[in-house]
Amino acid sequence: MLRHEFQPGKLVGGLFVTAAGVLYLGDAGGAWETPWFVALPLTFGGLCLAGAVAFMHHSIRGHRASGRTGEAGGGLAGAAGWTGPAQRAEWTERTGPEGTTGSAGSTGHIPGGGQ
Repeated sequence: MLRHEFQPGKLVGGLFVTAAGVLYLGDAGGAWETPWFVALPLTFGGLCLAGAVAFMHHSIRGHRASGRTGEAGGGLAGAAGWTGPAQRAEWTERTGPEGTTGSAGSTGHIPGGGQ
């Protein structure tokens, strides 16, 4: 059983950053001479390639690879936090204008709601 999904963009990025580290490790050990400016194009090129690979992976596999089966936007707070007025309106619909969930519920305020 897989513990997490395969993310090829992170693999490619990690390989390029590791390659830059190995180049400088060999230079520090005296095995070869590496110019100081080699790390920048190697690292940035690798990160750009990793972004392209991640984009391609997402466009091919989409959200099917993540195993999500619930409805999109089902929770109030996502990975990035509150998404704006649409979620604030959803919160108000669920809890009422005062922020209560009912007579037995808890009270609270909307983070970033400006109240």
